[in-house]
Amino acid sequence: MDYLKAQSVKSLQGTIDISGAKNASLPLIAMTILANNVVNITNLPQVADIKTLLKLLTNLGATVSFDNGAAIVNTTTLHETKATYDIVKTMRASILVLGPILARFGHCEVSLPGGCAIGQRPIDLHLKALEQMGAHIEIKAGYIEATAPEGLKGCNIIFDKITVTGTANIIMAAALAHGKTVITNAAREPEVVQLCEVLLNSGIPIEGIGTAILTIKGSGGKLINIKEFSIIPDRIEAGTYLCAGAITKSEITLTNVEPKHLGAVLAKLEEMGSRFTTTDTTITIHPSQDIKPVKIVTQEYPAFPTDMQAQFLALATQANGVSIIEERLFENRFMHVSELQRMGADITLNGHTATVNGKTDLSGTDVMATDLRASSALVLAALVSSGETNIHRIYHLDRGYDSLEKKLKGVGAKIERLKE
Repeated sequence: MDYLKAQSVKSLQGTIDISGAKNASLPLIAMTILANNVVNITNLPQVADIKTLLKLLTNLGATVSFDNGAAIVNTTTLHETKATYDIVKTMRASILVLGPILARFGHCEVSLPGGCAIGQRPIDLHLKALEQMGAHIEIKAGYIEATAPEGLKGCNIIFDKITVTGTANIIMAAALAHGKTVITNAAREPEVVQLCEVLLNSGIPIEGIGTAILTIKGSGGKLINIKEFSIIPDRIEAGTYLCAGAITKSEITLTNVEPKHLGAVLAKLEEMGSRFTTTDTTITIHPSQDIKPVKIVTQEYPAFPTDMQAQFLALATQANGVSIIEERLFENRFMHVSELQRMGADITLNGHTATVNGKTDLSGTDVMATDLRASSALVLAALVSSGETNIHRIYHLDRGYDSLEKKLKGVGAKIERLKE
């Protein structure tokens, strides 16, 4: 098993190229199930979750090649409709195949999903919406068994709460449904927007893209011709490296980035004293030498993303004052706090709120990654900790960050990957 060994650095300097967004790639890969052609995808990140989902498609009968960030996916040969536990248990996003398989074949079996242990992310919203579209659904022996022998039918769906994967699943199901589907309280994340845009470009009429109300006219069961597309830049990876610049008080330039997707993150970094120079595809951080405390509440896009909470919590340990971070989306997403406390952080938890007293001098030690974003928070803390930090269980990190240690080494970080 791999681990990372890191040491503090006086400063970082240079350029980091941002990879394609994992959270955009996963629904778009699942979307290829709807295709009547071979689909070419570029700018895919080289991360474990992408390889897992491509393996799942292969198990279902697709032929896939994936090299140097480009994938060629042929799902015209699909013949299986059962997504088995051995794959789905490792990645919660596997649930994204439910909507498209059901829409295409009229039946499917998908294992109840696994993934990061950051709290309940119930799929009941997905299932309720599919039932409204005419599916019959049962849970048997850990599997979702869904049938719609006459195809899915368009209808009006109102999500009780915003769900990103739920929205994506129903968008894909609606693309092949009979008639019109209206989704109210849809997620507005850039990753959902790209899914809609690719489907629109492939002949599926969609109105309201980027808003909370989507109207989708289905193809009536007819598979679609999906044109080649490139994955949008990963806004969470970009935000993580901006935090690396802020915490080490270093000027770093990010390339292949979409600044407009990072509005809430840039706003909070500005509150903490950083300034930015941006172009259409680059961001340069000019960090403050006096990091200010901050108050953060995680909410759905376009508000502050839960996927950046852990990184900002690490940054807040180096702020001069008291920061308050409230996590409103996942109840178990403060598991990194105990590991940061081992490094000397002064953090108090009260329910879903963390109070961070800064500035504290952090010390390197052995720490354990508990989920994907917690892993990157520990790396950020290690960059400013005295001594040596060993970060274990980084398979969590590899699920969502493409070559993190190589990119950080490229700007001067003292970090290396080793075997346990």
